[in-house]
Amino acid sequence: MDMPMGGGGAPLNDSGVDFSNETQALDFLQLVLDDSEFQVDGNAYARAFWYGVVVVIGVAAIFNIIRVTTLNLRVRMAAKKQENSARPKTIVMRSLATVTALGREIAYPRIVPAGAPAWFKIPSMGSILLLLTYLAFVLVLEFANNDIPGAQHYTALAVRAGWLAVAQVPLLILLAGKNNLIGLFTGASYARLNVIHRWVARMLLLLSTIHLGTQNYGWNEFGLRGLEWSTDTCPPTGIAAYAILLWLNLSTLAPFRHLAYEFFVIQHIVTFFGFIIAVMIHLPTTALYSRIYIYIPIVLWFLDRTVRSVRYLFNNVRPGRATLEAMEGGVTRIRVASKRVTKWSPGAFVLLSIPTFGFGQSHPATIASTPSSHSHDLVFILKGHRGFTSRILKSVDSSSIVSKKEAETQEQSYVALIDGPYSSSHSDFAAFDTVVLISGSTGVTFTLSILLDLAHRATTHRLPVRTLEFIWVIKNTSWIHWIADELGVAYKQLCSAGIETTFSIFVTCDSTFSSFSTDTEKSPGCQCDKSLGPCCCISVVDGDAPQSSKETATAASCSAKSHSILRCATLTSGRPSLKPILWRVLGQADGETGIAVCGPFGLNSTVRNTVATISDERAVHKGTGAQGIYLHAEDFAF
Repeated sequence: MDMPMGGGGAPLNDSGVDFSNETQALDFLQLVLDDSEFQVDGNAYARAFWYGVVVVIGVAAIFNIIRVTTLNLRVRMAAKKQENSARPKTIVMRSLATVTALGREIAYPRIVPAGAPAWFKIPSMGSILLLLTYLAFVLVLEFANNDIPGAQHYTALAVRAGWLAVAQVPLLILLAGKNNLIGLFTGASYARLNVIHRWVARMLLLLSTIHLGTQNYGWNEFGLRGLEWSTDTCPPTGIAAYAILLWLNLSTLAPFRHLAYEFFVIQHIVTFFGFIIAVMIHLPTTALYSRIYIYIPIVLWFLDRTVRSVRYLFNNVRPGRATLEAMEGGVTRIRVASKRVTKWSPGAFVLLSIPTFGFGQSHPATIASTPSSHSHDLVFILKGHRGFTSRILKSVDSSSIVSKKEAETQEQSYVALIDGPYSSSHSDFAAFDTVVLISGSTGVTFTLSILLDLAHRATTHRLPVRTLEFIWVIKNTSWIHWIADELGVAYKQLCSAGIETTFSIFVTCDSTFSSFSTDTEKSPGCQCDKSLGPCCCISVVDGDAPQSSKETATAASCSAKSHSILRCATLTSGRPSLKPILWRVLGQADGETGIAVCGPFGLNSTVRNTVATISDERAVHKGTGAQGIYLHAEDFAF
């Protein structure tokens, strides 16, 4: 048998090979499998991948430093009573603002397919562009200069795909950790990085599919697949690793993840370690140095778990005590008194566990309070759905049969264990000229914490904020009681600090609130369809008397009267028309506007698309004088 060799010589081919002769077939298979050069090449491209990752993180870190520095500078300038501190003044800052505005107009929008199921969510355009860039970068690394002629063509593709796949594992763990370097440098929150974490896992699956597919296709071209599977341990161990990886990706899809979240977390960790073990066994002896990409994530994972465990022990050596209160709308208000957890930023969340209602189970919950409010207690407002939140709500409802006198003399409390707090990734809203806070239902916990923080700071320091608009969409007027006291206190503090404040509450499904409505009473421009439910689209103050349009426009000013439930707010039946509201607010801004939204997916998507459209229509920072619009959209689910 005389076969041209691979390597530095002529391309390997099957000329003169008698495949019916098992010895010749096995010899040829060994030549096809010879990856001594391909391993070096694959290692080089795996390093190139990480060079690219480091560059992206570095650029993001630079922008994060500039962002934080700019915001801090604005606050300091306002403290020195400099006018328009939230407005870029130098040519460098104006140029940066123009670039930022263009980027935001591209990144903010989100496509929402009509009729799509609730679990089907398309990322924002910014996330899509990031993921497409990531995909293109990896595919270029896979196929660039990798057209090896001859019988080893598919071996070269498979080996490089394998190296690039294993190089994804450290990034996968970096993005999954609640305490990670990427978040530290870029300012991105764990919740946002966790979304990218899932897409990195899908990239790992894609590269593993290329690795598996090209190998088997190359063997099958010469009828060697059966021989390889029967004589080598790599294929079966590879299939085992691939099967585990496939399950890891399938189980993270929203329908499975939300079905039983606590079970998902446990099986996800166990399955991942099974994947790591399978990969370690699968890696060939000729490339054991590739295990560095497995050792690194193992160290990163244990480091993250160590930091979390130490903090968890510190928080819970003296556990907090939680008191529960059932409220309208199937909501439980939880107040936790903790002597250990005393500092957190607005919008932060914790993983809350109350062992009485589920040992070993924890639930992500946004902190509605601030360290300066509620006597330093942590306050949560949780909607009862299933599992942990449902058991809490049922317990409180059942305890409501206790006599009022007994309830007043003995308030029951429970041990509460806290993992966190973990900060959100939003900018400091105290550094903007105008602030708009939009929320739906229990999403108000996020915007309320920002509101309380601004109100408290405004009493002690002069801030750049001149105008604040608080918009809350709820189904029933009784839900106002969730946070009525907090809104009243914040309103007084903001008005006392000279900040023009407007509270607007939109009630969508309260038949009592809108029962007096008739078609003739609808205000101009009302788009409500009464066939879909009660709707009157008018504002109400001091009882049930409708306002004129002039009164409506001034109802929420600092000196005006408002509804008896919450005197500082204007209540309107129906859903808000966000575009005219934002046009009005943005038209009055003398500097950059900060908008925060938290609520259902539809509300967040609407705000995203509206802000991007308005920014384009107003030609923000493009010579018209229109100032920048910063948006932070916080989703319900992590």
